[in-house]
Amino acid sequence: MRILLLEDEQMKQYNHFLTIELESGKAGPKIQKIIFEIIFQHIQDMVFVMKVEEGPKFRYLFINETGMKKANLSIEAIGKTFEEALSTEAAFFLQKMYEKLLNTKEVVIFNDRFVNEGGNEVYGETILTPIFDNEHSIRYIIAITRDITERTMKKKKIMESEQRYRSIVDHNLDAIFTLSTSGKIMEANPAAERLTGYTEKEMTIRSIYDMIDDRDLEKFRQLLDKTCSGYALENMDCKLIHRKGHLLIVHIKTVPIIVNEEIKGLYVIFKDLSEQAKNMEMIKFMAFHDQLTGLLNRRALLEHLNERIYVDANNSFEFALFSIDLDRFKYLNDSLGHLAGDEILKKVSSRLLQFQNDNCFVYRVGGDEFTILLLHTNRSEASHFASKIFSLFSQSFYLNSHEYFISPSIGISMFPNDGKDPETLIKNADEALFRVKEKGRAHYQFYCTDMNSVITNVVTLETHLRKAIEKNELVLYYQPQIDCETGEAKCFEALLRWKDHEFGHISPDVFIPLAEDTGMIISIGNWVIESVCKQIKTWNEKGIDDIRIAINISPKQMNQPNFVPFIQLMIEKYNLNPSSLEIEITEGVMHDTREVVPILFKLKQLGIYISVDDFGTGFSSLNYLKRFPIDGLKIDQSFIKEILSDEKDAAITTTIIHLGKSLGLEVIAEGVEEKEQVSFLRNVGCHKIQGYYFSKPIPVDELEKMFLCSSPMKKILI
Repeated sequence: MRILLLEDEQMKQYNHFLTIELESGKAGPKIQKIIFEIIFQHIQDMVFVMKVEEGPKFRYLFINETGMKKANLSIEAIGKTFEEALSTEAAFFLQKMYEKLLNTKEVVIFNDRFVNEGGNEVYGETILTPIFDNEHSIRYIIAITRDITERTMKKKKIMESEQRYRSIVDHNLDAIFTLSTSGKIMEANPAAERLTGYTEKEMTIRSIYDMIDDRDLEKFRQLLDKTCSGYALENMDCKLIHRKGHLLIVHIKTVPIIVNEEIKGLYVIFKDLSEQAKNMEMIKFMAFHDQLTGLLNRRALLEHLNERIYVDANNSFEFALFSIDLDRFKYLNDSLGHLAGDEILKKVSSRLLQFQNDNCFVYRVGGDEFTILLLHTNRSEASHFASKIFSLFSQSFYLNSHEYFISPSIGISMFPNDGKDPETLIKNADEALFRVKEKGRAHYQFYCTDMNSVITNVVTLETHLRKAIEKNELVLYYQPQIDCETGEAKCFEALLRWKDHEFGHISPDVFIPLAEDTGMIISIGNWVIESVCKQIKTWNEKGIDDIRIAINISPKQMNQPNFVPFIQLMIEKYNLNPSSLEIEITEGVMHDTREVVPILFKLKQLGIYISVDDFGTGFSSLNYLKRFPIDGLKIDQSFIKEILSDEKDAAITTTIIHLGKSLGLEVIAEGVEEKEQVSFLRNVGCHKIQGYYFSKPIPVDELEKMFLCSSPMKKILI
């Protein structure tokens, strides 16, 4: 650029000298010709000689060959003005520049753009030089235009590149710092201002190291040192100090600035991870906490147990695992609704959370099941802690201005005696809890090794139960119901028994609840119905027609859409008299009158006998007896057991019998084991008696020998 300026200055001086010489007439015609030929024909710049006329107008007197080619002018332009030779736009621009020279009487320099004969854009830098006459008026103007297209295009590319760079940097969402090799901040984009809280001016008087948290400073310094060695890196998260003092989590990428193979500085790009880190913390919280109560969840329990058992194995101490279940919470949840149940769970969680500290952790592992991990404890201290839990539940819970009392059942396993891995400890605590519930709830029990002596775990039992039907392990036993007046046994209750090939006889108290929980009670119930129908058909074919078999129906099975159609199908399949079937339902089923009433009436339309089992133990209501198509009542054995020694039981039993008779219902007493009980029941007018006094539940072959072997049927002496 400096050389070009010198050339321009020399050209001005030369033009001035030439003008004086020519005007003074000292140069002869030959010399003038040589000079003009050199200047106008052989010079590579475009040369235009313009005559100044009134107007002012400017007329072409001379155009050198280069000017004609690059300005796309022909010889015909000589003698024409701008308006005549050029486009309107170009003529207007040049007219303006030339008039400027007339006004200032000084050299004018300007840049111009035009299209050459090849149709390409040409950028030119023009110098207008005035030629004065003796009266110091401008008579001619010499225009020398240098082709600066290449220089202009390079400059344009540089400018575009700079604009692209600025656009990328200024509009980047990540903070970008331009640093010296020593770490001084040279520039910072708007995102950096937003991230740090500083203005760019405030940052450029600081070092980047001033903004890094001390704990990450050394690692950050090493990263920048390596970048200054020529490496572009992206491998570090660190904490950046905001202007207000709080810390921001950022991810760093560094790029060296290389100019002429020399590192002049570096770019450091900070990506704000603060919001992402918050989201990750939230995700982690949700992964390890129960959404309803905010307590730790089962996943957190397993992780804590693994840490305690394996990670801290060298420093492990005894600890206790408490498995807690809320007694009869299901009934509370069903009667109040799930929303109210959730509120109760929150209140329970709030109380249990009082125990949580560095040595004690509380978890909700599902439903109304809670677990507490108590570290650094022994059996005696664990027992004392269980008492504290019961104390928390001694006070009632209030919900919607109503008072509720809830009691917990607690099973406890101890590490390492009751298990050396998380799964075993949890299983054994649950097994201890199961035993608590078996023995009446509302107390606690430690796990002992003989708890799994018969059945290893519920999961194994469930697997065996699912295969029990196909392996022919289920069988029906029958218990007679004796008529108090005739002594005949024409009615029998079908009772399900299971003899597993591995565990042997499994109590109905164990496998029936399991079948209910898993939903297998539906398929098992259907098997029972068909087996009873098939057995009645067999007896009918033997001439035994006057007989009725009672079947216990699960609430879950009764609510199945195909329940009544299935029974109708079985009656038709085995060509039975519907009155030979009796369906026993519990009082709990009668709560949902909208669903149950239509089902019971459909059964009655088929001609099936309907009775209520365990009457008196549920929420009995005379309204149910009035609305439901019921044929009989079965008095629960809990009243019969103390009928001779407890006046209240005797009174309740007598009342139920009189109530049933007054409503035209048949009354059956079950659980009768003594002769005196038989006498009492007969005296107060009970219709039928069922119990061990006459017979325990027996298989078909024994039943036939004892009660169905003679015609008429064998009578029992009462």
